[in-house]
Amino acid sequence: MLSTPKTLSHCRRPAYAALSCALLAASTLFASEVKILRVDTESDFRAGTFEGVSIGSDGALRLAERADRVAQLEEPFVYDAAPHPLGLVVGTGNAGRVLLVKEDGEVETLFELEEGSVYAVAADSDGYVYAGSSPDGRVVRFRDGNVETYFEPEQKYIWDLAVEANGGLLVATGTEGKLFRVDREGNGALVHDSKDVHIRSLLARPDGSALLGTAGEGLILELRGDSVRTLYDAAHPEVIGFAEGQGSVYAAVLASEASLVDLQPPPSSSSSNGNGEPSVKVEEGTTAAAAGSRRSGFKGSRSEVLQLSSSGAVDVVWRFEKETLFAIGWFRERLWVGSGMGGQLYSYRDRQMILEKDLEERQIVGLIDGDPGPVLLSTDAGAVYVFAGRTESEGTYVSKVFDAAEPARFGLLRWTADQPRGSRAQFAVRTGLSSEPDETWSDWQEAVGSTGEASLSDLPPGRYAQWKVDLSGDAPLVRGVELSYRQLNRRPEITQLEVLPPGEILVPANFNPSNQAYEPMSPNKDGIFTTLSPARDRNERSKSLFKLGYRTLRWTVTDPNKDSLRYRLELRRPGADWLELADELDAEHFSFDSSVLPDGRYEFRLVATDAESNVEAETLTAERVTEPVVVDQTPPEIVSIEKESDRWVVVVRDALSPLRRVELSVDAERWQAVATADGMIDGLTERLEIPLRTGGLITLRVADAAFNSRTIDLASVN
Repeated sequence: MLSTPKTLSHCRRPAYAALSCALLAASTLFASEVKILRVDTESDFRAGTFEGVSIGSDGALRLAERADRVAQLEEPFVYDAAPHPLGLVVGTGNAGRVLLVKEDGEVETLFELEEGSVYAVAADSDGYVYAGSSPDGRVVRFRDGNVETYFEPEQKYIWDLAVEANGGLLVATGTEGKLFRVDREGNGALVHDSKDVHIRSLLARPDGSALLGTAGEGLILELRGDSVRTLYDAAHPEVIGFAEGQGSVYAAVLASEASLVDLQPPPSSSSSNGNGEPSVKVEEGTTAAAAGSRRSGFKGSRSEVLQLSSSGAVDVVWRFEKETLFAIGWFRERLWVGSGMGGQLYSYRDRQMILEKDLEERQIVGLIDGDPGPVLLSTDAGAVYVFAGRTESEGTYVSKVFDAAEPARFGLLRWTADQPRGSRAQFAVRTGLSSEPDETWSDWQEAVGSTGEASLSDLPPGRYAQWKVDLSGDAPLVRGVELSYRQLNRRPEITQLEVLPPGEILVPANFNPSNQAYEPMSPNKDGIFTTLSPARDRNERSKSLFKLGYRTLRWTVTDPNKDSLRYRLELRRPGADWLELADELDAEHFSFDSSVLPDGRYEFRLVATDAESNVEAETLTAERVTEPVVVDQTPPEIVSIEKESDRWVVVVRDALSPLRRVELSVDAERWQAVATADGMIDGLTERLEIPLRTGGLITLRVADAAFNSRTIDLASVN
């Protein structure tokens, strides 16, 4: 997690307090503030990449326990492993080979199965090796060079095998979710039909019981004798493995596209296998197509580790939001889990999931008990690793690429590190403008400083940055790193500037005029323009009302740096000098009484500045000018009125605004629209032909587009 603190209350880490809080205090003055990239927790560090480096239970970076690769496996995919008196038995694909990896690293092919994939292997104390092949699952048994078909469950997939305390063999299958028990003579019997799609995982226990995990509903079951009961129904649909230690059972559950099993429903009935069974797609390797056991719409984490206590309580030990777990085990008095796609090995200590190893983008699919640590089985470049009993002599940690959102200048790198005599922690930083480091990025610049901080003034600006640390020697620790930066200032952008129709004003959405005239709070004593009181909050919603004689300008401005902006409005007659209308505005609209302006055409200019967020030398402005706008306060003129035998002929003219409305009222009754001679009211001059009416008061009202109106009494015309 890469985090940027937002308030001074976050300045609680003593090692950084003086400088960090000073920088954050500056951020209260400037929106384009100096910001801090801080990495100082286990989850923060986990976002980077590791080579010979791990994270301790205290959340600090340190040199990792050394794990040596003792065998390189040539098979394209590796699925499962089990301990053997001579070393390790490994099931693979695509050729269906079962391998023996001896303690000295020698790899021997024991046998091949024509089905192509071996998802499950086991070995017993008599030296027998068992392998479950898929698809068209069967179980074979091997010893002393002899391979025999041991049991055929008539199931498509064999997911797991487990040797019971009495020597029997449990066989977990799919796609019908059946569990079988096979005796030493190869006689198999159905023990449990789970009604789920797959029985995915097994754990045979010393007391003769066994744990079963399903895929489909995510059930954790317990088998005792021939009786099965449900211990837990997980939210995640797949249970991939178990571990048991210190009186608790641990289970790894998944909802992941990278699962071996595809639980998505077939697209049509044609996707069945012809026998009415659902079609289940199994990917070769752990990089399944984007379906797997993660159903559409599932919102939870990719993986979780559950703890089932003897009392029956179930707790989530750890959530892995993005990682898929493939292996789990209890060794050396602690819980271990292995994941992909990055091949991370974790151990659970002090209620924290601690990163112990990172196997260079391999996927850990098997964990076997070993000394001084577990034996690791990886796929996607299959290999076997064993712990060497000592730490690495050197290692490198590279942080996640940090996005400053805009091109930025990076100021200081600060770190807190323990460097005993004979140890070294050397930092370096690089920057670039592409989200993935490439040849366009700068070279790594070493951060040289003896007091835990180094200036990066020579580092080229960039939108993205990344730091790394090389550790070597006797137990160096890195507890926290901070990288300061400030975005390069960019000019505000005015995306819209408009003048609303005459009389339209904007008021707060909760304003209620109650049929009263909406008057300004007070005149503007600094100039001739009377304005409306702006909203208290620049983000407050507004609504439109009408006020004769007022004009409103409205604008939209964005700033790439999210700086605080202030606005200045100016006006002029075309070609004349600009005059101030208003300044230091922070709302994005402005209403004013335009009746003080002589009639004519005017231009309005908006100037946006980010001066409040930047020093004077870096302040930038943007401006935009409206098209000429008509300001018209004069009512239409009655040019002539003639009374003929059956009608009045009236000619009306307006100097600036086209006429928009002509209405007639007789003896104060409702207004009635009057048609013009040409049938359209749209010109500066219009001829009206009005049939004669009788009455004491015959009122004609004409209005222009600026809502200026004139009223006359036609009854008084002789």
